[in-house]
Amino acid sequence: MSGGDDNVRQFTVDSDDDGIRVDRWFKRHLEGTSFTTVAKWARTGQLRVDGARVGPGDRLQAGQVLRVPPAEPVRTDARPQRQRPPLSDDEATFAREMVIHKDAQALVLNKPPGLATQGGTKTVQHVDGLLDALQYEAEGRPKLVHRLDKDTSGALLVARTARAAAFFAKSFSGRSAKKVYWALVVGVPSIDDGTIDLPIAKQPGTGGEKMHIDEAEGSPARSRYRVIERAGNRAAWVELQPFTGRTHQLRVHMAAIGHPIVGDGKYGGPAAFLTGGISRKMHLHARRIRVDHPDGGEIDVTAELPTHFAESLAGLGFEAMAGDMMPLDTFTPPTREEKKAKARAHAKSVRKERRGERRGRGGDDAPRGGGGGGGSGGGGRPRTGARAAAGPSRGPARPAGPRGAPKR
Repeated sequence: MSGGDDNVRQFTVDSDDDGIRVDRWFKRHLEGTSFTTVAKWARTGQLRVDGARVGPGDRLQAGQVLRVPPAEPVRTDARPQRQRPPLSDDEATFAREMVIHKDAQALVLNKPPGLATQGGTKTVQHVDGLLDALQYEAEGRPKLVHRLDKDTSGALLVARTARAAAFFAKSFSGRSAKKVYWALVVGVPSIDDGTIDLPIAKQPGTGGEKMHIDEAEGSPARSRYRVIERAGNRAAWVELQPFTGRTHQLRVHMAAIGHPIVGDGKYGGPAAFLTGGISRKMHLHARRIRVDHPDGGEIDVTAELPTHFAESLAGLGFEAMAGDMMPLDTFTPPTREEKKAKARAHAKSVRKERRGERRGRGGDDAPRGGGGGGGSGGGGRPRTGARAAAGPSRGPARPAGPRGAPKR
């Protein structure tokens, strides 16, 4: 990026910014410029790329020249921007000890349980606040590209450049990034290798802090689980792979099939805790992440278990190496045509069921007979009700197990 004079400014778009939206470019390079200002400059023709007018949502290409009007005077009464406090030596050391992979484009951290990924109300210490210590020789501050729940431990990918951040964001949104989790769950699933396909939505009355299964209004959510080892009927060690990225997805899905993650009182209640020396902390760990690298090849990193999880495995007689022998599963998102075909099939089944309901209501009103006789005359039988005629009810599926699984 290169600048012009003090009045009209000109910037050459770097390769790291290739494909970025105009408004995002300003957020990245001229943080003091609000979206409202950018939109006004675009509307009045003051904002141009290679001499042509451009809008906030247009995308830039490497090598283009962006013309930016003079900076607007800074209001003296404007609220000062909040500055990140400098990190202490202990905080910097702690942040660097989390690093388990480092290259020119990316870092992978082994996040401990109890550390939030991002800040929020009453959340003072978090990974995002420690990233200043992980800049190393790079020009810019590292950027988070995904997150883990506060009490979930394990592999967390961080981009070191703007180009890597955009690349990884596409990998996660396109589901080409693969994540493998380990968990201890209460009880043992009746199927060793199952897929859970249950929609998830925010639970009303929780302020968005808790999710639940909602067949009617939920967003599609799909997870796979595989049993690695079992401790009688008391607990199972499972491998989990999310094929979608809903909030608390793995936790909600495992609780929905009756096997909450050990230590997850939020979704499993008191039943989520085991006795016999098993820690009450969450037993959900992002064991492995595999994602394509922006410069070619791939990143494939494994994160060691936190102490409480490793001790629980040992206490139940499990060998950690057994989990790493499971082959990495793959999931190809459905194509647009496949989605349309599924929607058409669903619409057809709904229409068929509604026709059955109408026939059922007519049969209930008038008895069916051979010559108009009432009751049982003529050898006829009363028609069955709508549900029997149409097949299974359209009500929400009971979240008692993964689809296709026998009832327990």
